[in-house]
Amino acid sequence: MDFSTLQTLVPIHGVLMGKELAENWERIEQFEARSDDLLISTYPKAGTTWASEIVDMIYADGDHEKCRRDAIYNRVPYLEFRIPNMPSGVEQLDGAPSPRLVKTHLPIQLMPDSFWKKNSKIIYVARNAKDVAVSYFFFHKIVKALPDPGPWNTFLDNYMNGNVGYGSWHDHVKGWWEKRHDYNILYLFYEDMKEDPKREIKKMLHFLEKEMSDETLEKIVYHTSFDIMKTNDMANYKTIPNDILDQSTTPFMRKGIAGDWKNHFTVAQNEIFDEDYKKKMTGTGLQFRNEI
Repeated sequence: MDFSTLQTLVPIHGVLMGKELAENWERIEQFEARSDDLLISTYPKAGTTWASEIVDMIYADGDHEKCRRDAIYNRVPYLEFRIPNMPSGVEQLDGAPSPRLVKTHLPIQLMPDSFWKKNSKIIYVARNAKDVAVSYFFFHKIVKALPDPGPWNTFLDNYMNGNVGYGSWHDHVKGWWEKRHDYNILYLFYEDMKEDPKREIKKMLHFLEKEMSDETLEKIVYHTSFDIMKTNDMANYKTIPNDILDQSTTPFMRKGIAGDWKNHFTVAQNEIFDEDYKKKMTGTGLQFRNEI
C-alpha cells in the first residue's frame, strides 16, 4: 500500500489532522453516540491501548480469554480511523452491538455533539508532555501513514508548537481537564496508573458503577501489565501488517514507563521545553509528574 499520499496534515477547525481523517470529517462529526457507549480518550501515545485493554477486561468480568477474541483495535474501534481499503472507525462502530467501547484522540472541542447529548461516559487518560513527545516521535517512525518526523530536535519543535497530528498536547490535556465536571468524564493520569494500577482501576470500576472481587481485580492488573500485554498479540498490534505499521526496528509497545524522556532530551532542550510549558500551563491547576 502506498502511504505517500496520506502523509499530509491539514487543519480541521485549527487542529492539524491526517488528510484521510479530514476527508471523512463529516461522518465523524455526525457520528451517533449511544447513552451506553464508553469512550476512551487520550492525546496520542498516552496509554490509550492500555486503558482500552483494562476497560475491555472490566466488561468481560476479568475473563482474559474473552479478551483474546479479537485484536484490541476491533474490540475498541478507533472513532476517527480511516485508511484506504479498510473499514473506517465510524463504519466499524455503526455495526457494533451495545455497549460499545470507543477510542478517540480528538481534542474536546472537535468531539461529535452526540456524545454530550447522550451523556456517554468518557475516561480520559493524560500523560506527561515529555514522555508523550518521545513516544510520539518513535511512533512516527513506524506508522507508514504518518509524516516523516525528521530528526528528534525538529520533531520536538513541531510538537511544542502543536504542528503534529491532533495539534497541541497542552491544549488537548487542558481542554478535557476544563470540561471534566461539565460532562460524564473520569480524568486519570498515566503516571498514577503506573504507580498503582489497582487503585486507578478501582476508580474506573466506581465510575462505571461495577462491582468486582479482589481476585478478579488482581487478574486484570496482571493481564494488563506492560510485560504481559507486550507478549499478547491481541493487544500489541502485531496483527497489523508491516506495510502499515513497521515494528521491525521499534515495537508499538516500546517501553511503557514514566521518565524515559531523560534518555532523549538534551539539557538545552529540557530548559526550552520547561520554559514553554510554564507559559502554556500556568494557572490550569493541572499537575503532571515527569517521573515516578
